[in-house]
Amino acid sequence: MSYQNGSSSSGQNKSRSSYQAIMKKPYWVFDMDGTLTIAQHDFDAIREELGLPEGLPILESLDKLPAAEANALHTKLNQIELDIAHQSKPAEGAADLLESLSQKGSKLGLLTRNNAINIEVTLKAAGLYEFFDVENLLSRDCINPKPAPDGINKLLSGWQAKPQDAVMVGDHLHDLLAGRNAQTFTLYVDQQGEFPFKDHADICIQSLSVLHQV
Repeated sequence: MSYQNGSSSSGQNKSRSSYQAIMKKPYWVFDMDGTLTIAQHDFDAIREELGLPEGLPILESLDKLPAAEANALHTKLNQIELDIAHQSKPAEGAADLLESLSQKGSKLGLLTRNNAINIEVTLKAAGLYEFFDVENLLSRDCINPKPAPDGINKLLSGWQAKPQDAVMVGDHLHDLLAGRNAQTFTLYVDQQGEFPFKDHADICIQSLSVLHQV
């Protein structure tokens, strides 16, 4: 495992070598909120507003409810997320990285636990929509949500790509587990630099900016 900030010159050289290797991967799958954008979701507050149990994933909690109640809360969740989506700002280095990968001819996909409408709103607000083909934008509306590998597998199938040639980039355990389950390389972005899920990552970075600089 490599980290963004090595404490020695040898550590920094090792990290740089790891970044150079990963940048050669031709297939990239990105999480959206908190990865390509600056994290804004307060999931504890959202759970409280929806009346859901503390500490449990929101979508999975909704799945356990009776259909009528779940549908009503999904509608409320969609509005909460839409309000956040309109305020989205790009994460440091996101646009430069996507531009660099696009120029190299890399295939770019997005896999989020958010819904389809919010993908477009979020990416346009953050100025990142132009980097993705619409068919490569996958939401909870069309595929089993992460940590299931289904979304990654669908993208790789469409690209006729092998898992070992692909990278899953995310800021949450769900992202890293999805990558592990699909047998791709996993790149963990933690804008706070704390990395609580580092055991599930091949590389840990605090900012996407370190990648397009190699």
